[in-house]
Amino acid sequence: MSGHAGTPSIRTAHDAPPPAATPLTLLDRAAREGAEAASLAPGATLAHGAGNRRVAESPDPIRTCFERDRDRILHTTAFRRLAGKTQVFVLPADHQRTRLTHALEVAQVARSIASALRLNTALVEAIALGHDCGHGPGGHASEDALSPYLAEGYDHAVWGADVALADLNLCAETLDGIRNHSWSRPVPATPEGAVVSWADRIAYVCHDFEDAVAAGVVAEAMLPEAVVARCGSSRREQLAAFIDGVIHAVLASGSIGMLEPAADALAGFRRFNYEHIYLREASRHQAALVVDVLQALVEHYAARPELLPEKLSGALDAARGPGAYRAAVTYVGGMTDRFAFRTAQAELGWPPERLPVGIDVES
Repeated sequence: MSGHAGTPSIRTAHDAPPPAATPLTLLDRAAREGAEAASLAPGATLAHGAGNRRVAESPDPIRTCFERDRDRILHTTAFRRLAGKTQVFVLPADHQRTRLTHALEVAQVARSIASALRLNTALVEAIALGHDCGHGPGGHASEDALSPYLAEGYDHAVWGADVALADLNLCAETLDGIRNHSWSRPVPATPEGAVVSWADRIAYVCHDFEDAVAAGVVAEAMLPEAVVARCGSSRREQLAAFIDGVIHAVLASGSIGMLEPAADALAGFRRFNYEHIYLREASRHQAALVVDVLQALVEHYAARPELLPEKLSGALDAARGPGAYRAAVTYVGGMTDRFAFRTAQAELGWPPERLPVGIDVES
């Protein structure tokens, strides 16, 4: 149906008069950019004067350049595929985080910080939603699996900005924040990018622990007392403590950081996760299985580039070499967990006992 007849030439969603509304004046892009200049903090990244893209585009009549980036990321296949990619547990079961839900939680943490500090929330959201689009299947083990095939190695942050999201023609500021969100990378060029770096760590430390508790890998009582004393025992308390630690650090210093007591608690929390979750024997075994199967897939497609999607194979000549390996890495790196493992079984005859297995949780 096309809706219900309202005023002449207007349709309504419901068969009843809609609430009265005062006619509005369109808040177009120029007006929104003007509002940013008046409302954002000194040093925040303004949309006006930004929007530098690899290929020049006409501005959108309504959205700012960073709102446009956020929308492009939200609607792209690389973002949707995060729903099927490991966050901390391979083949995530119901209620366990995926890379997609992680990205959404990072965006919410980052927006909470940015809103309080009067930074550009659209840029923060764009960076946060896109920050993990370069991750391969099977979690961080995919970086170990795919790095040997690239001269520069496989870094999910760089790969996301330069490969997985390259077709979106994003703004330089958005790409910089995605490329440099990892703490091992150079400092982001914008305060919004620096906020996402903290939000990423805050989000995964808290929610990976919660998922591990639900899966029976750890117990809440195992969290060190020094950590609990500073940030609490529930995820709500922990997020609040770490978000407040960032906000008040910026208010005190003018720089994006975290107050030392909260930062010490976050570091202790992260060390606990590494010891008891990420680097436990079962996790290392799963990671080794991920590396084996992903490398077998890369070798398979590099030797048979004609099997790759036309977008990747069309530019390759018949010769085998670095180009074929890069194309194979691009294809395998974009796979979801289940697609990668099913493909290995179908194409390579991969034995099921050599595949990673997920951890079930109670509903």
